[in-house]
Amino acid sequence: MGEGSIRKRQPQNGSTGPTKQEKPEKATVLQKDVGLLSGICLIVGTMIGSGIFISPKSVLLYSGSVGPCLLIWTACGVLSTLGALCYAELGTMITKSGGEYPYLMEAFGSIVGYLYSWTTVIVLKPSSFAIIALSFAEYTATPFYPGCTPPTVVIKCLAIASLLIIVAINCISVKLASYVQNFFTAAKLVIIVIIIVAGIVLLAQGNTQNLSNAFEGSTTSFGAIGLAFYNGLWAYDGWNQLNFITEELRNPYRNLPLAIIIGIPMVTVCYVLVNVAYFTVMTPSELLVSPAVAVTFGDRVLYPLSWIVPLFVAFSTFGAANGSCFTAGRLAFVSGREGHMVKILSYVSLRRYTPSPALIFNGILSFFYILPADINTLINYFSFAQWAFYGLTALSLIVMRFTRKELHRPVRVPIFIAALMVVVSCYLVLAPIIDQPELEYLYCTIFIFGGLILYYPFVHLKPRWARRIMRPITMHLQLFMEVVPPEDFEAEDPPESVKF
Repeated sequence: MGEGSIRKRQPQNGSTGPTKQEKPEKATVLQKDVGLLSGICLIVGTMIGSGIFISPKSVLLYSGSVGPCLLIWTACGVLSTLGALCYAELGTMITKSGGEYPYLMEAFGSIVGYLYSWTTVIVLKPSSFAIIALSFAEYTATPFYPGCTPPTVVIKCLAIASLLIIVAINCISVKLASYVQNFFTAAKLVIIVIIIVAGIVLLAQGNTQNLSNAFEGSTTSFGAIGLAFYNGLWAYDGWNQLNFITEELRNPYRNLPLAIIIGIPMVTVCYVLVNVAYFTVMTPSELLVSPAVAVTFGDRVLYPLSWIVPLFVAFSTFGAANGSCFTAGRLAFVSGREGHMVKILSYVSLRRYTPSPALIFNGILSFFYILPADINTLINYFSFAQWAFYGLTALSLIVMRFTRKELHRPVRVPIFIAALMVVVSCYLVLAPIIDQPELEYLYCTIFIFGGLILYYPFVHLKPRWARRIMRPITMHLQLFMEVVPPEDFEAEDPPESVKF
């Protein structure tokens, strides 16, 4: 079956263009439907998800006291900003979607790019989607089970229902997914502001006892500090999300760095102030035993309107899950386009211009991660592998400064920032392993390099028998989902300079 067999009908009877009644047909590619506001909302909306409402306990547990806890939250924001600035240079230099994938391909070659896409498409992205969906389900179910923990089956069913709704939204329309993201970002900022204002009022009333002697009992363990950073950076995860949709971003040379500069510092300020607000109401011991920190805060400060906290936290996690799904589909789409995943994942909906096969594939994998998932185990597993790739991406910036000098760089960051990100990434990967070795780190490493078993026969050799098997499968899926191969992607011409 030819690639263009389901493409839109071409003009017939000598017609050379659209009539007055017809609109010009769009090219069968992902459309540039994401502007600056939607880009900021994608960053802010994905970063502010479940982490700030779940991870405060873990950051405090591993840091040992209030002072180091607040310092780690601030340091995580600074690290996220520095990392995002490196990604701004990479994203405006190589304007392809897929996050780290095209940068690793360009700097280190096909094998490293494949290992990244293999690990991220199969494990990291769907497990992240599953974690956020489970958090949404937990906060949605908690008000209906006062005084006890919601049944596991209820949480998992709600998580699966939210997953199905989000995948459907993203398959229907990019604009609809953007509108959903913008709405839920506004909703989560509302609850963040409520918590911060309540904290400021309590501080003004003299509730500062938990902030006194803030460094008493601090940990000095090398690995424990690394685990505290893991959990804090989990809450900040999402700072690189805009690089996954660069091809759909209007004027990426301006809007990509601008969205980063506006969005990430805003999130950092919100996170630090929210943690200060928590400590005006709860002692460190109370915060550690709280099953849902934000809900406990609402019960003590906002009663009888405390019900708005779980409601808006559920909104927050739903928006973060939508953003995670939105970007995950783009990585699978680009990987399929480059031949590192099955071709059907790179196809675009003929009617809706969305990468629906890639989105559905990510949703199916996320479904299986929801069934046995434990949130804390997944967070640690996710952070270990993800920061290895963050470090490699920062290293790719340094490498291409010397190997690809001819590439135009509308945004250029000092090279020491990229070097710092490499060092920090190495620390976050190695410190917990050295301090407390666990088999899950070995399993993660084996899985990453285990992708080479599939790379050589199916990607490098591309045997005929595999293509004979996949051809009818691809054809039937193409007909069933009404999808077609995308037209050739052409990057915009970069400007001489960008002012922002």
